[in-house]
Amino acid sequence: MTVRGRGVQSVEIAGRILVALTRAGRAMMLRDLAASAELAPAQAHAYLVSLRKLALVEQDVATGRYRLGPFALRLGLARLRVSDPLRMAAETIGLLSDQLDLLVAITVWGDHGPTVVQVHEAATQVHANVRAGTVFSLTGTATGRVFAAFAAPALVAEMIAAELANPTHSQRIAAGMRLEDVRRETAEVRAAGYAIADGAPVPGVSAIAAPVFDHGGQIELAVTVMGPSGLIDLRPESAQIAAVVAYAQHLSGQLGHAAPEAAASFTPSLSDPEPVASLPLRRPYGARR
Repeated sequence: MTVRGRGVQSVEIAGRILVALTRAGRAMMLRDLAASAELAPAQAHAYLVSLRKLALVEQDVATGRYRLGPFALRLGLARLRVSDPLRMAAETIGLLSDQLDLLVAITVWGDHGPTVVQVHEAATQVHANVRAGTVFSLTGTATGRVFAAFAAPALVAEMIAAELANPTHSQRIAAGMRLEDVRRETAEVRAAGYAIADGAPVPGVSAIAAPVFDHGGQIELAVTVMGPSGLIDLRPESAQIAAVVAYAQHLSGQLGHAAPEAAASFTPSLSDPEPVASLPLRRPYGARR
């Protein structure tokens, strides 16, 4: 949300330097750092003196380059200790649901596979029985394919094999696929950064799912939107896909995950979180049943 009220301009300018160093992910020369922060080199140098005193920035004696300092690391670790992905999702999935007018589900890995833990209903009714506790198929749903693509192979391999051997398992939604289909689909999902389901497993209901990662790059949860197939655009250029992926990337960023694609082309405001539809997609893949 937007932070309103009069702030301290010098703090915000110093923050631009910290943002520039964070986005770069490497030590920077003064001129490059100043340009990235949109400051004159002399002005940036003055702020860097203060930031070095606070140990938020340090300078390499040998090269003269600047990088984030030890106190910046302590701040990041403190943030990670209080980060709760489910709480963050619960506080914001309503915004995504309202924006798209679609059901939004948050799914985590449970004892039986991808398990729904939160659901935000939309005004548009979805004729699918999705509620907390619903377990999705790894091979037959958009949500499951996200976990199949991004979770540790050792975690999902046995369950994928079980689904292929018994595709009508009563504890899961959706039938399974052939092994070669699973391999192809997970590779495409991994490359695209999201998964889709077109009128399956529930006829007339489509879905878009995207992963949320923690600071170590491990999948924490999946964000899934569902709705009538006629209301969901599954084309690669879909604004709905862009919104879901951007929202998932935003949550990942809140958990300390740095996405190279986002860092390269998105400049965050110091007072505003990332807009839901401003982050770029990876290479998309086509809609299919």
